Amino acid sequence: MSEITLPSVSTAKGDLWVFGYGSLMWRPGFDFEERVPARLVGEHRALCVYSFVHRGTPEKPGLVLGLDRGGACRGIAFRVAERNRTEVVAYLRAREQVTSVYREVMRSVWLENDARQRVSALAYVVDRGHVQYAGRLSLAEQHRHVVQGHGQSGANRDYVTATVKAIEAEGFRDAQLHQLVLMLHGDAHSLHAAAPNEDRENR
Repeated sequence: MSEITLPSVSTAKGDLWVFGYGSLMWRPGFDFEERVPARLVGEHRALCVYSFVHRGTPEKPGLVLGLDRGGACRGIAFRVAERNRTEVVAYLRAREQVTSVYREVMRSVWLENDARQRVSALAYVVDRGHVQYAGRLSLAEQHRHVVQGHGQSGANRDYVTATVKAIEAEGFRDAQLHQLVLMLHGDAHSLHAAAPNEDRENR
């Protein structure tokens, strides 16, 4: 696991892999050559970032996803052609680093394709020292922020719902996010026994 210097990721040679675990799964926003289900080990997906811009405001923060310490995360790896590398990195920085709440890093991810190879991918990991780091919130606290959150990119509840749909489309589940969606739709009852393919890594 290595931190990358700002220029290196955009100027390095070869194709670039990008790991998406939240909105990048359903709205990458950049050109790519290949899209492969992938698994990252060492960090997990969590609603641990207060959103002051895209899905909330400083006065009424929303919540967005970050990769936080421990566990593992299933998501999507996108392969970007070398010729588009600089442009895509610039786009991702403009999108993800509005308030510099993430650390731009390279992580090993395992592609869930026939080859099952390991690649090094660009990923955005939450900066635990940043003022927008929310830590581990209860479901009730998550619900309160998501209900109130609305920012430049729209309603916070739409962000959560779209992410859950993208996760389901890949054939797995994220227990916490699925529970939150049930609450957002007015059903605050606990989820029953996990589905056989529920992704317990992302709790």
